[in-house]
Amino acid sequence: MGLPIGLTLVRTSEIYGAEPWFHELTAGIDQVVRPLGRSVLLRVLATREDELRWLRQWRERDAVAGVVLVDLIADDPRVDLVRTIGLPAVSVSSPDVSDGLPAVWTNDDAAMRSAVRALHDLGHTSIGLVSGPLELAHTVTRALAFTAVCDELQLERHLVSGDYSTESGERAFAALLAIDEPPTAVVFDNDLMALGGLAESRRRVIAIPDEMSLVAWDDSALCQLSEPPLSALGHDVQRIGRMVGEALVAVLAGEEPPTLEAPAIEFVARESVAALHR
Repeated sequence: MGLPIGLTLVRTSEIYGAEPWFHELTAGIDQVVRPLGRSVLLRVLATREDELRWLRQWRERDAVAGVVLVDLIADDPRVDLVRTIGLPAVSVSSPDVSDGLPAVWTNDDAAMRSAVRALHDLGHTSIGLVSGPLELAHTVTRALAFTAVCDELQLERHLVSGDYSTESGERAFAALLAIDEPPTAVVFDNDLMALGGLAESRRRVIAIPDEMSLVAWDDSALCQLSEPPLSALGHDVQRIGRMVGEALVAVLAGEEPPTLEAPAIEFVARESVAALHR
């Protein structure tokens, strides 16, 4: 057996346990590296400082062949660290934040614009965004795209941030409802927060989609099985994982570091979205 592929993740265990995206990502990586005699070694950590410490320990102990970096921030210290200590790495991030590291990325800007335009086409003129943590680079990309397309279409816009948990989705949705004139459609930055918004709508007896339309980022089984099924921005996360695995295998083989754009994210319309009736 070869050395494993390391992946660190700053989350609470509760959020990681419930969040399908990373399970799908690691499954995709595993599909590539397992036939080569490698596995995926995951550490769920409390802080970014813990993450840096584990990356150093893995290198010092020769514990992993390479690592996958996720949830990058601007000027992410992990990028400089893996270069300094000579730890092969691939990032799941746009090239502008990976700073030359091999990267697999999705066009979040285009995806957010497509979601807002779809809601606008249904007559919605006031839209909310429940974003993830605003220090994350991909969250900033989505929030900037949301702001830009709303301004282009002359829509009212409202942004509240969460932490990807169901509970933060509930709180953020409640905050949007507390606005004097709440939005008539809300985009959530992941499926768990969208489910939180859906739960809060039930508590407040708000009919979805007759009174408000909801859209989730990431089309997981949770979206498909909710009641009503959630419209979503869908992409094949396992395929992204396979692309990450293939990129890291190439890096370990000494090949030219690749930067790969994942297939486009698509708006999947389901019963949580409808034309504006008021």
